[in-house]
Amino acid sequence: MSRDPTPTLALVRRLLLVASALLAAATAPLAAPALAAEIASGVGAAPVLAHVTWRQALDRAAERNPSAIVAAQEIERASALVREARAGWLPTLAGNGSYVRLDSARMFGGNVTTPIGQWNGNLALTVPLLAPTAWANDAHAQDNRDIARASAADVRRELAVAVGRAYLTVLLQHRAIEVAVRAGETAAAHYDYAHTRMIKGLGNGVDDARAEQQLRTNQSQIKNTQTALLRAQSALAILLAEDDLVDAVDDVALGAVSAPEEALSDARARRPDLKALEARRAATDHLRRDDWTYYAPTLLAQAQAFRQTQTPLLPGSGWQAALVLSIPFFDGGFRYGVERERRASDEEARARLDGLLRQVNVEVRTALAVVRTSDESLQASRAAAAAAATAATLADKAYRGGATTNIEVIDAERQARDAESQVALAEDAAREARLDLLVATGAFP
Repeated sequence: MSRDPTPTLALVRRLLLVASALLAAATAPLAAPALAAEIASGVGAAPVLAHVTWRQALDRAAERNPSAIVAAQEIERASALVREARAGWLPTLAGNGSYVRLDSARMFGGNVTTPIGQWNGNLALTVPLLAPTAWANDAHAQDNRDIARASAADVRRELAVAVGRAYLTVLLQHRAIEVAVRAGETAAAHYDYAHTRMIKGLGNGVDDARAEQQLRTNQSQIKNTQTALLRAQSALAILLAEDDLVDAVDDVALGAVSAPEEALSDARARRPDLKALEARRAATDHLRRDDWTYYAPTLLAQAQAFRQTQTPLLPGSGWQAALVLSIPFFDGGFRYGVERERRASDEEARARLDGLLRQVNVEVRTALAVVRTSDESLQASRAAAAAAATAATLADKAYRGGATTNIEVIDAERQARDAESQVALAEDAAREARLDLLVATGAFP
């Protein structure tokens, strides 16, 4: 009668498990505390970076960013064009001089009619008395200067928004590193405990391997968040026109949020992009208004005083004056083309302005709703993180008491880490939502 091989196989499996545990204990590194210290420390020696506050970041970008500098120079350029256009209807005074040497004096009837050497000097004054086109060009140049000023304000707004988002991203990555380091400290403590149990013969190699795997995963996440932080700092430094990485200080002051009933009126009154389009719309309207100048006459007053070589036929000095009237009867269709072009430009500007007004209404209402939902999400995330932390603590106590395996501990730690990460993301989303609302209402920067 043959024996049942099941008890024998079970005994062999137990012996193999014990042997594998002893082998793991003998060959495993005895540097668990050192490894735990390495993970818990997070990054190594962090580079010394320039730290900027929220207000300093916005001011530096407005002062040093190439886009802001170009926008400021566009205003200066537009002002110079106003000066050029204004010169078209202001008086001009010009002086001329000449000297002519002939091969011989010209004679007639024994008298010198033209001497061998002649000189001439005169002053010419031109005064536009009626210059509709020049007047209109001056007004249009001033409109363009107003557009340049409004566009510069819009550029500064867009630049400030980009700086604000980059600044908040740096703070988010710092928060992510804090979460990852705390998770690493927890995983390191768990690994230290599991490794010590295995060395003393109370645990097993599977628990030890799981704990180390969790520890190494947290180490990888710490490095990934460090990389993301460096990229965020680089983006911020570029916007601030710095030569090295720039770090942010957690002192964000976004200001008060407008009440819902005031948000739309504030947006229409303060948004720089809206003001820029309104300036363009006014400029195109003025262009259409001034089409008549291409049909209007011009009148110039000219006066000239001269002194020259006196001859029997020409006086030695004198003056002359003239009025010059010019009436455009036909110009080949140029003014009709200008009229059509300006009409099309005016309709385009009107359409863009109407579209932006509708967009402003949608952005403000959306921003108000997002602020509310992001605040609610942040509260829920914080509650979830507190519950996950409690669950992780209870799971660790149960494992140390021998009631569970470390699978429950690792799973609870992972969920606690994810919950903390979600809190960091929710905090960033709440800040971003407030920033979007301030931008939508024109209260930022």
